[in-house]
Amino acid sequence: MCGRYAITLPPEAMRQLFGYIEQPNFPPRYNVAPTQAVPIVRAAQGVRHFGLVRWGFLPGFVKDPKTFPLIINARAEGIATKPSFRAAIRRRRCLFIADGWYEWRRATDAQGKMVKQPFLFRARDRGALAFAGLWETWSDPQGGEVETGCMITTCANAATVAIHDRMPAIIAPADFDQWLDCSDDRVTRADMLRPAADEAIEFFEVSSKVNSYKSEGPELQEAVR
Repeated sequence: MCGRYAITLPPEAMRQLFGYIEQPNFPPRYNVAPTQAVPIVRAAQGVRHFGLVRWGFLPGFVKDPKTFPLIINARAEGIATKPSFRAAIRRRRCLFIADGWYEWRRATDAQGKMVKQPFLFRARDRGALAFAGLWETWSDPQGGEVETGCMITTCANAATVAIHDRMPAIIAPADFDQWLDCSDDRVTRADMLRPAADEAIEFFEVSSKVNSYKSEGPELQEAVR
């Protein structure tokens, strides 16, 4: 799964790549955590829009969010038939704006204690990444609404599987329009949810400071030597 990620490139660079019409200004975030407000891109009538959703997907059928598991990731396998996602994969696909993500590998330290070593994954060319995602508007009994979202994961590629067996499904810029086009709700685009090429992603161990959702700053992405 992907439980933390980063958005550090300048807003204008993100806007140029993703092509949304809004001009949001947002600070770099080196440790995005579940339940926080996160930026996504979606399309309406062929026009791409920037939006914010809560990272933690709530299907429309949920009655009480407090008793429903927090869904930050959706597995690509069988997504078109799973009750929580089968409507959103047809009608509410989106892109999560990112330029890196973190995963943890279990290891044993010098004292024989089990520890979790964090690793940063990013594009080898240091560019932005577009994670395939879903969004949903959840309504409470009083009529209030909250927009929520989750990213979609797939199996790791041959390189990254050394650290973790899953990775975000990354959509190439040339495929943005196809992924975001939900005009035909018979189409799921599930065939686009596949691992990135082995050579496209680099990864390295980083400080355990990233383990705390309260940690922020560029030092979180410095390689441990």
